[in-house]
Amino acid sequence: MRLRVRFAKVGKVRFTSHRDVARIWERAIRRAELPIAYSQGFTPRPKVSFGLALSTGYESDSEFIDLELEDTTANPALPDADQLDGLPATLSNALPSGMDVTAIAVIEAGAESLQQAVNSCSWDISLRDVDPDVVGAVLARILAAETIPVTRERKGKPVKDDLRPGVLDLALVRSEAGGVHLYAELGCQPRALRPSELLGAMDLRDHEGLVRRTHQWMYDGHERREPLAADGAPRVPPAGDARRRDHDHVRSTGRPDTPTIYPGEPHGFVNAGRLADG
Repeated sequence: MRLRVRFAKVGKVRFTSHRDVARIWERAIRRAELPIAYSQGFTPRPKVSFGLALSTGYESDSEFIDLELEDTTANPALPDADQLDGLPATLSNALPSGMDVTAIAVIEAGAESLQQAVNSCSWDISLRDVDPDVVGAVLARILAAETIPVTRERKGKPVKDDLRPGVLDLALVRSEAGGVHLYAELGCQPRALRPSELLGAMDLRDHEGLVRRTHQWMYDGHERREPLAADGAPRVPPAGDARRRDHDHVRSTGRPDTPTIYPGEPHGFVNAGRLADG
């Protein structure tokens, strides 16, 4: 049996590294007494796989881990469909404060790995000590740009790259005293675009406040869905077109229940709605 688990990472635990999160999950699985499957060999390891790594210091409502359980009918500890209902609470109790399981589902044994399947992520980015008009002008410049050249490091060597194809959606959605909130959808394939890289290209890195990943998205033709929706959470409708387009390519997904301030020409934000489970 293979389970997909969705969990949040908020508060002080956001300063925990990805490697430490893996160790936390190993302990939580033992405490929950899940019959996890192990690899073969001299140093057996639990068969767990994480989705896209979250930068240390970032929060998230949308983290995922796949667990492979020992699939033996003789194993009384193997949870059945009815027992899955109580498993989120059991695992949450075994995790530190700020890490809560929000959904669990059985997935196919041959399902594509999370790192390969996720095409983009939605982000809520807060900026401190900035003028909304200045940020609006920067957004207009970024959205109008044909390319956003940067230098990245790969295997210890500097490599020139273009961030523009990874900026799928970008808008100023809320201003508040001393700062603003941005909504961004950033591509993950073939390489994930990090919010810090985008802010660096916007010359706003020094104003970065709290950053939270709100969704991860998988594309299936012209539709998109989450790897696993949080129980009872509103979700954004499928995008009309998952392919990149130029200036008016900015795909409008919006954040639920937030007024939108558009830099320059509007791009038709759509508020979140509810969908059947994907």
